[in-house]
Amino acid sequence: MPGTVHIVDDDASFRTALERRMRKAGYEVATYASAQQLLDRMPAESGPACILLDVKIPGLSGPDLQQRLAELGSTLPIIFVTGYADVRATVKAIKAGAEDVLTKPIMSEQLLPAVERALAHHQTSRGLKARLDELRARLARLTPRETQVFELVVQGRINKQIAQQLGATERTIKAHRHRVMEKMGVDSLAELVSMAERLDVLRRLSAGNGKAD
Repeated sequence: MPGTVHIVDDDASFRTALERRMRKAGYEVATYASAQQLLDRMPAESGPACILLDVKIPGLSGPDLQQRLAELGSTLPIIFVTGYADVRATVKAIKAGAEDVLTKPIMSEQLLPAVERALAHHQTSRGLKARLDELRARLARLTPRETQVFELVVQGRINKQIAQQLGATERTIKAHRHRVMEKMGVDSLAELVSMAERLDVLRRLSAGNGKAD
């Protein structure tokens, strides 16, 4: 799978060696001597990519960069590289979302499969994010009244209940409901509820109500 590998390590010779190996394997490569350099040149996510990141890089550490990228909404998978095998640190990194942790010196039979997995994971993540962005755009096109109807419908309210709550006629609510289904691009209530779950609408409504519906 083609893709871009971003290498973050303060050791120039190690960066160069990794870059050669990655380019030889057919990948595009970008290198950074510090975590801050990567943040300053924030990688695009227009294609499959991953980050090979030194754990103990000076300045902003590898785990610190991992956290910062998560806060920025990055979906780039991270493969940590370290000169010291540390089970506790490895478990912590994986729990925080790292794709893998490799110990230097890194053998090609470990590195290349790890990069392939990371790129495949990013490909999937990008697809899911694009789909979610599309759903959010559809939701944003609803009028304030349609949004109210949408939220009540996915909580299980029937037209009569919604009409009473919003002070409207059932006929009006039926029309709003039809427009909601059209704008959201669904044909059934089940699809609409599934969409609401993916958009985190149900959890937000439940939290706002102080109870599950």
